[in-house]
Parts: sequence; C-alpha cells; structure tokens
Amino acid sequence: MPYTIRVKPSSRKGPLVETDATGAADLVVFVCERAVDGAANDGVVKALADHFGVAPRDVTILRGHSSRIKRVEVAE
Repeated sequence: MPYTIRVKPSSRKGPLVETDATGAADLVVFVCERAVDGAANDGVVKALADHFGVAPRDVTILRGHSSRIKRVEVAE
C-alpha cells in the first residue's frame, strides 16, 4: 500500500512514526540519522518496517529519495 510521508531527520524523538496532524502527508517519520549519504532513507525504511510489522525489504521508497516528502510502498 502506498503512503506519502514527511521525514524529520536528526530527530531526538526517533525512530517514531506518527500520523500527520496537518494533513500534508499520511505519516510523519522521525529518524535519528542525519540526511547524509542516504542514512536517513535507511532509517525511514527500518522505522516503517517496525511500525507495520514487515521486513525492511518490503518497504520501498518510490519517489523523493532526496526530499523530506517521500512516497513509499509497504508490501503486505
């Protein structure tokens, strides 16, 4: 199932997945990793996999690899 997410890298709250209260995205993902060399993307994949109870290989970033707004797909 595809989701639009907003990523908050370098967050002290992370790893954490919350619903977006503003309505701009489906979920907000807080990750501890910095947005350098794809580290935040790896953190997003791990956080979403834990949140949905799937393996990290079942989470795919479809769009927005270098953006804070991403489109991801979670296989069920």
